[in-house]
Order: sequence, then structure tokens, then C-alpha cells
Amino acid sequence: MNCQHDHASCDPAIAQLADLFHLLGDPTRLRIVLACLDAPIAVSGIASSLELSSSLVSHHLRLLRAARIVKSERQGKQVFYSAADAHISGVLNDMLEHIAEPANGSEA
Repeated sequence: MNCQHDHASCDPAIAQLADLFHLLGDPTRLRIVLACLDAPIAVSGIASSLELSSSLVSHHLRLLRAARIVKSERQGKQVFYSAADAHISGVLNDMLEHIAEPANGSEA
């Protein structure tokens, strides 16, 4: 098998990057991460703003935390989530700007 079809045989960094993009490829998870970009937000706030159940949001946040895409901070009885670091927020903000650009007609 070659690297294009079998990430396990690739460079470990490539496989890890592919896994990150796979996690962010799910629209619900991507919406959750985007909700965490501006300021730390609790599960209930994410669930309410995205019209999702708290249990579904919590499930996705566990996966996103394990991949170091979001981080959590306990404040009293609530846990607040935010982007793990400036790299995550930078990449997502750059991609949002990219898709907002008008097509320049140079597509093949």
C-alpha cells in the first residue's frame, strides 16, 4: 500500500494531521470548534447556540479534546471550552477568510 491510501504507513506526523482534518471534516464538530473560537464557552452555551443536545456536544468535545483541538477549563461547577491554541484558531480563521474570497476565475 502507498501513503496516499494508508495513513498508518505514512510519516506519523502526516497520519496525525490527516486525523485532525478528519475530525474537523464533520460539520457538527466543526461548528462546535467554531463556537469555541471567540471566547471560552460552556457545553450548555454551545448546545443552545447550535441547537444540539448537551450530550451530543459533550461527546464531540471529548473527541476534540483528545485531539488537542479544544481545551477545557473548569470554573466552579462549569467547564468552559476554547480553541486549544493560536494555531487552531489561526488555521480556521484563515480558511474562513479563504472561502469568503470571491473566485478569481483561475480554476482549471
